[in-house]
Amino acid sequence: MKIIESPREGMQSLHHVIPTEKKASYISQLFKTGFDTVEVGSIVSPGLIPQMADTLDVIRQVDFSGTRSNRMVLVVNTKGAEMISEVKEITHISYPFSISSGFLKLNLNTTIEKAFATVDDILNICARTGKEPVIYISMAFGNPYGDPWNVYLLLARINMLKKMGVKIIPLSNVAIPIGPELIRKVFSTLIPEFPSIEFGLHLHTTNEDWQESIQAAYDSGCRRFDSVIGGYGGCPMSGKEMLGNLATENLIAFAESKEESGITDKKAFAKACGMVSTTFAEPVAN
Repeated sequence: MKIIESPREGMQSLHHVIPTEKKASYISQLFKTGFDTVEVGSIVSPGLIPQMADTLDVIRQVDFSGTRSNRMVLVVNTKGAEMISEVKEITHISYPFSISSGFLKLNLNTTIEKAFATVDDILNICARTGKEPVIYISMAFGNPYGDPWNVYLLLARINMLKKMGVKIIPLSNVAIPIGPELIRKVFSTLIPEFPSIEFGLHLHTTNEDWQESIQAAYDSGCRRFDSVIGGYGGCPMSGKEMLGNLATENLIAFAESKEESGITDKKAFAKACGMVSTTFAEPVAN
């Protein structure tokens, strides 16, 4: 199983800004655990998500020495992709595509047509600079905006992305609760249809009923899962009440129950878990 740990997801929903040094120290520890990928930050407007304004400074301070983990940054436009493509430490560039026009308008202030054009730009930038593109599909299981959704529409959009050259597509529910039946239906349809694509699940959940959902994806052939230690975070730009993220602690326990290896250093992971409270805690006013 591949575990994609996203401190970016965990931090972006906080109301206070974590100091750069604290972020870098915590993320440095995450790179010692052996996660497949760590998403260290995003290139977005500081006015919209102030927490991510120091992403480039964080990258400069993170200790990447000895890590085999992939190092990912999220971008929301071509300009951001060009900027992060010049950072040699970063290996993967992610983009929150969606088949929901409502989500794209709220989250990226764009349209589906323009989002496809941005994906094309990102693919070209990655090909030129040796990075790997990761194209998320947000609201992949439906949406709260009244936009059309069904599995056939999802299939059609993924087929377009495949023809463009996309090879990694994690699916996210973002802000709507979903159950194991729908997860099983989606993955059992997509994975046989597109065997060359690596599908993943970025599950937003209350962490009360996570296990059946992860089991459904796993049984359907999914082996790539996003998570956040402590279950922190969500999407602050969805315009809807946020669900938290799948807790990494739960995901690792699931992986071990399947005799899968989610991380390589349990002591390093335990230390990272111990750093969460001091890293994410709101500073006490004097």
